[in-house]
Amino acid sequence: MQSGAGRLRHLLFLSALVICAGHVARAEPVLELTANVIWERKEPWFGGFSGIEVDAQGRSMTVISDRGRLVTTRMIRDDGRLEGLQLVTQTPLKYAKGGQLGPRFTDAEGLAVGAEGQAYISFELTHRVAQLDPETGQTRVLGGHADFDALQINSGLEALAIDPDGALFALPERSGEETRPFPLYARRAGQWDIAARIPRRGPFLPVGADFDSAGRFYLLERALTPLGFRSRIRRFNLAAPALGEATLLTTGPGRFDNLEGLSIWEDAQGHRHLTLISDDNFYRIQRTQIVEFTLTE
Repeated sequence: MQSGAGRLRHLLFLSALVICAGHVARAEPVLELTANVIWERKEPWFGGFSGIEVDAQGRSMTVISDRGRLVTTRMIRDDGRLEGLQLVTQTPLKYAKGGQLGPRFTDAEGLAVGAEGQAYISFELTHRVAQLDPETGQTRVLGGHADFDALQINSGLEALAIDPDGALFALPERSGEETRPFPLYARRAGQWDIAARIPRRGPFLPVGADFDSAGRFYLLERALTPLGFRSRIRRFNLAAPALGEATLLTTGPGRFDNLEGLSIWEDAQGHRHLTLISDDNFYRIQRTQIVEFTLTE
């Protein structure tokens, strides 16, 4: 007959097995590729898309180009799977008082649209964030953080996102040094501050971002190699220790084109999807590619 001490050791052993089993059974987040669509048009304005927003049900898509063009489309789906795009509108971005943006002001990189319809664009070359009127394409420049004027010419505010509370976040493509984290700027109540510092890991640089409905921050990053572009998606909990960092995707060279824009949305069943768009840089050898993933966890 087992002694009291023996029974206790046995119970502790069984408890440890249950805990270990629970850890083993916990599912890691998985991205499943569900669509890879090449979008083509012959108009001279078409291409160079760096920012993207998809509506809450994946029915429409808004994109901006680095030549200052705002484009909206209907997303054609078959049983939820993206099959193609139908152009709805296209218009040049404009100054607040009207008139098309001049060449030094057109390099739009990040697009963010909030739950209440508020829309913003981040720009390179002349570094700034502007509020956008999606109906007219007019932009109104917001006050910036003191750091913005010192950003590198071709490495400005690439990633732009709005969290569920309506705060606006911006991230530059470069941090200044390979060992220096990326400053994540947040605009709340009209003021910018540095909300977090995103660890810089390997050759990847930020190009797009978004928040999910749970308030988690997703960052799309890119690296250029002699064999083509690589992409990485990391996710962060900005309120957690060490930012709760997790890597959801890392691709090999040439798996996709130059993916620069990221949008997170949820369908009617509550499934979370990630839609990405590539910037073809207006080069014939590149493509405008729409890639979609479904996130399972």
